[in-house]
Amino acid sequence: MTRALAVLTCLALLTVVVEATDDPHPLLAVALGTTYAAHALVALPWLAGQPAPRRYWLTAGHVCLQLPLGVLLFWAAHAGVGATLLLLVLVAQSVLLLPLPAAAAVTALVPLLHLGMGWADFARNGLGLLGAAVFTAVVTALLQREQRARVELAEANEQLRGYAAQAEELATTRERNRLARDIHDGLGHHLTVVQMQVQAARAQLSSDPERADAVLAKAQQQASDALAEVRRSVAALRGPRTAPPLRVALEALTAEFSAAGVPAPLEVVGTERPLPAEAEESLFRSAQEGLTNVGKHATASSARVTLTYGDDGTVRLRVRDDGRGLPAGGHGPYPGGFGLVGLQERAARAGGQLSVASVPGGGTELLVEVPG
Repeated sequence: MTRALAVLTCLALLTVVVEATDDPHPLLAVALGTTYAAHALVALPWLAGQPAPRRYWLTAGHVCLQLPLGVLLFWAAHAGVGATLLLLVLVAQSVLLLPLPAAAAVTALVPLLHLGMGWADFARNGLGLLGAAVFTAVVTALLQREQRARVELAEANEQLRGYAAQAEELATTRERNRLARDIHDGLGHHLTVVQMQVQAARAQLSSDPERADAVLAKAQQQASDALAEVRRSVAALRGPRTAPPLRVALEALTAEFSAAGVPAPLEVVGTERPLPAEAEESLFRSAQEGLTNVGKHATASSARVTLTYGDDGTVRLRVRDDGRGLPAGGHGPYPGGFGLVGLQERAARAGGQLSVASVPGGGTELLVEVPG
């Protein structure tokens, strides 16, 4: 808008100069026009950079200076087109720099320059100039609004780009956390079972080599399962994950854990029913992490996994062992590491909750509840 008004001001001054060539005394009109135009060109960019309260007062002073100068120019140029255009530039500046009521007052004052004419000429020329002034004011206001809308749209687009970057970062973080949980819960479990089997094989190596060899074979199988778990986690990046039914997965889990030396039977209570994939994943990973921690920390001789389909729309999974339980003020066999945090995150995402506590008579119980 500032550049457009500067161009219009220069064209209006050029028109004043051209019209003055027909005047026997052209210097007065040219001098007044040059002064008026120079003041307008300098004042507009300077006033536009001032803060709002200060800009209003300075613009009011600018208008009070330009209006008398415009009157003199109007009469010196014999109400020519160039002088009229310069007055319309003042109207546009008022719309840009002043509040709407003040700009409307300036727009209404401009046609009064024709008061010295007869009533018929005043009615004809004054109304014409009023129409031109109103048109200029309206067009300037619309252009100003459109310019503001562009600025606001650019700011909104910038905010959207920022939100998109944040959403992408959040999605990346969530996927990274999911993969970390999968690797910890899956690979960590298999490696724990392998460790238990290798320990058992070493204990029997001298007394019962055949038994040790059988245990080492199972450890080798567990290592293969661990590798398959890693491949499954990698494949999850390329497509949807697939998993066996929950009961089948839990039966395989408890069987391989029992084969490692700690009996861990599975008990299913209630009528089985389909569950959301996220709920099944949370329940299975809870059982997997619970048994892993039993093997690592509990010093237990047995454990039990119980899957209960409640009539209240809740499915509960318990992992209970007969080990050393929780020490006072700690998590005992379920230390506050990534595993427990991952289980809490899984349960929360499935709309459920997780708790870990000692049970009467010793041992620890991990309980996860999810809707389903």
